[in-house]
Amino acid sequence: MKRAHLDKLQLCDALERIADTLPNVDRLKCLGTANAIVPLLRNIHQYEETVIFPAYEATVAGSDATLASVRRLRAEHVEDECFAGEVTEILLAIGHGERLHNAEAVGFMLRGLFESLRRHIAFEREHVLPMIGMADEH
Repeated sequence: MKRAHLDKLQLCDALERIADTLPNVDRLKCLGTANAIVPLLRNIHQYEETVIFPAYEATVAGSDATLASVRRLRAEHVEDECFAGEVTEILLAIGHGERLHNAEAVGFMLRGLFESLRRHIAFEREHVLPMIGMADEH
């Protein structure tokens, strides 16, 4: 889980660097980041949903708040993957040299994704991992 969080935070940092340099971005960074987003998130989400969340649910069995939290986290996975697909398309277009019509909107979109991912990680670190005996120091 530490590795998954590190990988997602590195992705967030890459997205933030791109957002901060708009409209003058490194096209190769855009392409590399675009190609990494969806596979990375899918792999991490699959791990969380098959290993981490069931362990969390078993540890705090019967708690309605816990079940609601896990449902929310699973829903966030779906939302993040959909959003990641849209970000991927934009980064691929930029990386392939398409003209950026609205740098502010693209920056807002990138920030929306990486801020959502960081909030998700923070919740897992504060609530999920301690309950299953996996403290994730950052």
